[in-house]
Amino acid sequence: MSNKELVSEWFYQYHQDVYQFLVYYTGRLDTEDLVQEVFIKAMKGASRFNGRSSVKTWLFSIARSVAIDQIRKEKRRPFHFAVPWQNTYDLGHEQTPEQIVKGDESKQELYHAIHRLKRNYRDVIILRAIQELSVAETALTLGWSNQKVRTTYSRALKALGKLQGGLFDG
Repeated sequence: MSNKELVSEWFYQYHQDVYQFLVYYTGRLDTEDLVQEVFIKAMKGASRFNGRSSVKTWLFSIARSVAIDQIRKEKRRPFHFAVPWQNTYDLGHEQTPEQIVKGDESKQELYHAIHRLKRNYRDVIILRAIQELSVAETALTLGWSNQKVRTTYSRALKALGKLQGGLFDG
């Protein structure tokens, strides 16, 4: 199977997960270009994928790097053209993250609170709580030890709880 065929298969299986991750990570709804960039990078690097992690975890690692690069680029630009949270649209998938969150005001508040956390806390919350990766998968995605994931996740939940009025404390 060629790299192109392999990545096409990965795209079919994981594009929605990568899209959701990027929406949560960047706080933007218009992440289709970033999703495309993730899979282009995956195609270029497919021969270096060693199977040490799952494909999904590897793709999240790429997506995180792509998102960080995009956020850095936007900080250098004078204008931010992100789509407002309320302007949702369906991309032909079941329910997009924004449709789920739009339906529940408390989820909107949670989403905004997550984006007020420092990057390490936001990373681990998105991967562990939202994307439901295991400690080991999260550690591989972030390049951390399992213990650092556990500790940071605990601290992130406490910080999020303070932002949300004690909802996640304990």
